[in-house]
Amino acid sequence: MKRLVIVKFHEPALKGKNRPMFIRRLASNLRRAIKGTRVQSVWQAHMMICLSLHEDADWDSIRRRVGDCMGVAKFYLAMRVASNLEAVKALLRDELPKQRFGTFRITAHRTNKRFPMKSDAINREMGAFVEKITGATVRLNDADLEIFIDVVNDGILVYFDPIQGYGGMPVDSSGETMALMSGGIDSPVAAWQMMRRGSRVKMVHFHSHPLVDSSSIEKAAELAELLTRYQYDAELFLVPFAGVQQRIIVDVPPSYRVLLYRRFMVRIAEALARQQGIAALVTGESLAQVASQTLENIAIVDAAAQIPILRPLIGSNKNDIVDTARQIGTFPISIIPDQDCCSLFVPRHPATKGSPKVVERLEANLPVDELVEQALERVEIREFAFSDVRYARDKSTTA
Repeated sequence: MKRLVIVKFHEPALKGKNRPMFIRRLASNLRRAIKGTRVQSVWQAHMMICLSLHEDADWDSIRRRVGDCMGVAKFYLAMRVASNLEAVKALLRDELPKQRFGTFRITAHRTNKRFPMKSDAINREMGAFVEKITGATVRLNDADLEIFIDVVNDGILVYFDPIQGYGGMPVDSSGETMALMSGGIDSPVAAWQMMRRGSRVKMVHFHSHPLVDSSSIEKAAELAELLTRYQYDAELFLVPFAGVQQRIIVDVPPSYRVLLYRRFMVRIAEALARQQGIAALVTGESLAQVASQTLENIAIVDAAAQIPILRPLIGSNKNDIVDTARQIGTFPISIIPDQDCCSLFVPRHPATKGSPKVVERLEANLPVDELVEQALERVEIREFAFSDVRYARDKSTTA
């Protein structure tokens, strides 16, 4: 008997002529994800990807990593036996006592057309066998246990109920985006959502060091490193923003400072994106969550950019965002106190419905291009790669 992992996918299977490219990308990402776990090989079969495991493969680690691979809808730990139903019956005699069920269904699929029995005949024979040895009854809908029997060219695969993945698209199948990473709860979730849609995400963090300590920098770096478990490497652009803020404080009334901060961040992030050949920005804004996230203010911020600003969380409730942050592991880091640039010189009552004309007049008194260039000249880039040690530590603290 040989152990395998059977990986199923939804959306990549719907892409018509592009399907082979999406599946190859998913297989490539899986190879990166399971490196070092004693997986023997990764290969493509009919509408699924298979991972052959060594006898001493680390199943717990494989299960976590495959589950975090974007594009995986569900997966199974399968057993491969010889190409006859007697071998399947022998396996089920050993495995079914480990399962708890009162009802079951058999789902057979025959891709090896040389096998003498059709799928319906396999379903009937194996259903009668399971009824006989367990006393359970067949139920085609909502059964307690589903037993899958896939007849393939080099044997028969047997597996049970699935483990759910995140679905979506494989990372690197939908281009690159640049995410503004504040270090709070929302922006890492927004970056993760873009990864789930197949985008490779580079991240930019604005800080006010040395006017404040470096805690926000290290926090953003920790988040970027954690997110490598979903896209396997990451780049974080650290932008010194104190100079921009100091100039805005001098010339801009308190109620409009946050709006101008945001517009300058967008300009700087767009310049970095263009340098990297990236065509869209990503933010973690959710409509009306805070004063700067009204429709009027969002429109004013958008007007500062020439490329699209994507907001994957725009219609999400805060509770849903927090739940996702907990699920993906970013929440414990996001709630660590830090001194970020947005906490510096922020008024008590920022404008909730900014005026485009007022913003235009205020920015006319500022050396916009010069301030942007000064910030760009001092950008620091940090690179991160997927780390098994770090992955295990994060999972243990968020389990």
